[in-house]
Amino acid sequence: MNKQTVKNGIDRTELLTPLLRGWKVGLITNPTGMNKDFVSTIDILHEMGVLACLFSPEHGVRGEHQAGAKVTFYTDEKTGVPVHSTYGGNPHIPPEILQTLDALVYDIQDVGARYYTYVYTLSYAMEDCAAAGKPLVILDRVNPVGGKMEGTILERPFSSFVGRYPIPSRYGLTVGEFARYINETEQIGCDLRVIPLEGWTRDTFYDETDLPWISPSPNIPTVDSAFAYLCTCLFEGTNLSEGRGTTHPFEWIGAPWLNSSALAETFNALNLPGVKLRECHFTPTFSKHKDTLCHGVQAHITDRRAFKPFETGLRLLLAIKDSHKEFAFLPPWKEGSPAFIDLLLGTDALRREDFEIESFLKEQQAKVQAFENAAKPYLLYP
Repeated sequence: MNKQTVKNGIDRTELLTPLLRGWKVGLITNPTGMNKDFVSTIDILHEMGVLACLFSPEHGVRGEHQAGAKVTFYTDEKTGVPVHSTYGGNPHIPPEILQTLDALVYDIQDVGARYYTYVYTLSYAMEDCAAAGKPLVILDRVNPVGGKMEGTILERPFSSFVGRYPIPSRYGLTVGEFARYINETEQIGCDLRVIPLEGWTRDTFYDETDLPWISPSPNIPTVDSAFAYLCTCLFEGTNLSEGRGTTHPFEWIGAPWLNSSALAETFNALNLPGVKLRECHFTPTFSKHKDTLCHGVQAHITDRRAFKPFETGLRLLLAIKDSHKEFAFLPPWKEGSPAFIDLLLGTDALRREDFEIESFLKEQQAKVQAFENAAKPYLLYP
């Protein structure tokens, strides 16, 4: 297969170098912040003499932490610059730190799912830069699952750090386009500078380009797992394992009590496009059902372009819910908050007595189409 030649923002040195020259910047990044020659954005900016400090999202700037782990202040061993956390507490960048900088730079690979925290780290930084009158430079990156949009549109009462804005579950934008969209529609007013991609088109998946794949987080090791995440992340809001602690996170779904063979047979009879389920068995080494044999299914994506990950995941969840009395939604993170499944879905519709999937999907499809139309002025790529 001929790979499409693509440059990420960090590879566009002809645009980046003159923009940052003479500035003192803070960099929000993680291990995915790397150019095509596998040189870290941290090291590139350090060599340019502009890097003053680092800001760590979930998982840390070097990928040292698992999902949900608190990241605290520390010093980056390689460059000696201080690392400040933007995860696990106050997501905002302290104004006293921001005032010592000329600009912020953001370079993180996203996975194209609303329920992924990095873009909200970015959104808080945009608010902070707007308040401080500082520019924010985004080194744009490919949306690994392409430009297709689907899922639910988040309702405002269910805004959280796994979904702040009314955008689709699979939102189909690059991080630069996302920032342009929310900067205007949320009236953030950030001085936003996007270093754009070169050579990418919206129908191109990440592994169809010549870019190296670096895991955005420990449980997204491959592009296939990014597609699976769009499908099965909803199971984080249930008492089933979503495959964390296994070699196939988000591709394996299961529990000690699941009738996996019957589930695979029932689900495959639906003939959903681009996917088949296979019975499997696994023992997670951490997270839900740690050290316990789980009976489950593996989602095999047979045709990415036909595959509808959100609908597939929702129908799979309902198939398990309707056939297993042991199934349960997890309680809220804290008293008075919505259930976690509501935060992931962006609505509490699934837990209502009158929920009906066909009308729900039709209603959400119309909302996604409206979003797609609204987002068109902010697109950077064909």
